Amino acid sequence: MKEKLAYYFENWKTIPNYISFARIILIPVFAVLFYKDYTVAAFIILALSGLSDMVDGKIARKLNQVSNLGKMLDPIADKLTVFAIAIILFLKFNQATNDTLKAFSWVFLLFIVKDIIMLGFGLFMILLGMHPTSAEIYGKLATFAFYSVMALIMAIGPEVGAFRDYIVLPDAVMMVLVVISVLLTFTAFFSYIPGVVRQCSERFGWGKYKNKKNRK
Repeated sequence: MKEKLAYYFENWKTIPNYISFARIILIPVFAVLFYKDYTVAAFIILALSGLSDMVDGKIARKLNQVSNLGKMLDPIADKLTVFAIAIILFLKFNQATNDTLKAFSWVFLLFIVKDIIMLGFGLFMILLGMHPTSAEIYGKLATFAFYSVMALIMAIGPEVGAFRDYIVLPDAVMMVLVVISVLLTFTAFFSYIPGVVRQCSERFGWGKYKNKKNRK
């Protein structure tokens, strides 16, 4: 355990890591504000979180501050943000006056299910001395789509948007965008599986066993 902690906390005091810590701290602030209908303030916090997520990796590379903790902390911040957004939108739409929106609210829970599974796999890999696979192109695309769609809903979504008094996203358009985001999210999830299987094969020698069996 000490070796694992030493691995993740080696040279951890970096600007990108402080940004990730700030993002995590702001998550409950965002959630409370949005649930209490301070939607404009919540939207601003979400926008800042999204922007910081876009720049922290660039800062890490430019300043040569890539760290083992950062590789783990950044996706944790992403997933906690996803949890907060999905739960808040589920609760908000579940309280909607529109029956269609109320029925559609359950779709937001799919994001939570996917991330619970991924967090479970990540914890399992860390406990076994392996390193969770980093985001591939599908993961980055799914994250971008999720933030874009959720930010749009929180800005002009029906019954919840911060600026819905000026313009409202049609129900059908919102639902199509959310479904597309769900599909991209699960596509990204399945893209992680080969990396997990490869590490498990190397860790437990599954490939060696298979080769021996084939030679026989």
